[in-house]
Amino acid sequence: MVEEKYLITGFSGFVSRYFCDYLEKNKINALIKGIDAKDCALRFDDFKHVRVNFEKMDLLSFDSIERVLAEFKPDYILHLASYSSVALSWKTPVQSFQNNTNIFLNLVEALRKLNMKNTRLLSVGSSEEYGDVTDGDLPLREDHKINPISPYAVARVSQEYLSRVYADGYGINIIMTRSFNHIGPGQKSIFVISSLARQLVELKKAGGNGGKIVAGDVSIVRDFTDVRDVVHAYYLLLKNGKKGQIYNVCSGRGVSLKDVIAIMAAQLNINVDIHIDDELIRPSDNKIIIGSNEKIKKEIGWNNSIPLEQSLSDILSYWESEVTH
Repeated sequence: MVEEKYLITGFSGFVSRYFCDYLEKNKINALIKGIDAKDCALRFDDFKHVRVNFEKMDLLSFDSIERVLAEFKPDYILHLASYSSVALSWKTPVQSFQNNTNIFLNLVEALRKLNMKNTRLLSVGSSEEYGDVTDGDLPLREDHKINPISPYAVARVSQEYLSRVYADGYGINIIMTRSFNHIGPGQKSIFVISSLARQLVELKKAGGNGGKIVAGDVSIVRDFTDVRDVVHAYYLLLKNGKKGQIYNVCSGRGVSLKDVIAIMAAQLNINVDIHIDDELIRPSDNKIIIGSNEKIKKEIGWNNSIPLEQSLSDILSYWESEVTH
């Protein structure tokens, strides 16, 4: 039995479990090495096609990264390790930049030093790189200029530029994404959709017809993709993405946070009053982000299949279980 070998950084985070599930459900024989600075509580005892080994380590240590690459010799690397909250990046910009840029630099430099040019690396970037845009710019395509306006976005742009340098200059096999907001059951409530869903479920559990929830700027429009569609895209990009190319991973549909709240409130059959907390409004924020997924559709054959309404329903079900417990 031939096994594909995947190294996944940031393994304790939201996306990695879904990627492992994707491989298992599609009966892809895989050996996975997960690494993260945080403990990992994920269990894979029922898996038949995927074997998982986890190691807790300092991803800012070049020697540790180099050792893992030399020992494991992955066919593919899914680089998920990141300081992924835009809001937190405003509060701790130094940590945001270090954890998004220095870890990635360790990874690509170790690949260069070990001459591992056959290993395919997916560098996961962000739609935040596009910055503030106008309606006339939409939908955003990969050739649109980038204009980062948050510490997180600057770090992601730096990672993308490093990817280009190591792909073009050193021949490292890197494919890049600009991933738009992805959502799904199990996402931490520091992220906006999960936070709103949790508040709504707590209102429902408290009885009555509804009540008040707290939010930031609910007029902003975002392009949300279900995490189960996202990991499908990541797999196809690792397999078939073109070296040195950037791909939007998005739904192509924009929706305001106000409308998201209305959809979830209707699903729960409650009425909601939205209290705007100025503390949750960022110093600078993109008012509208909607992407074009034409490139990834055409070149890779990916398409998002899970409607937003289904994603939101599944997230509410997750929080109903969590709140009950």
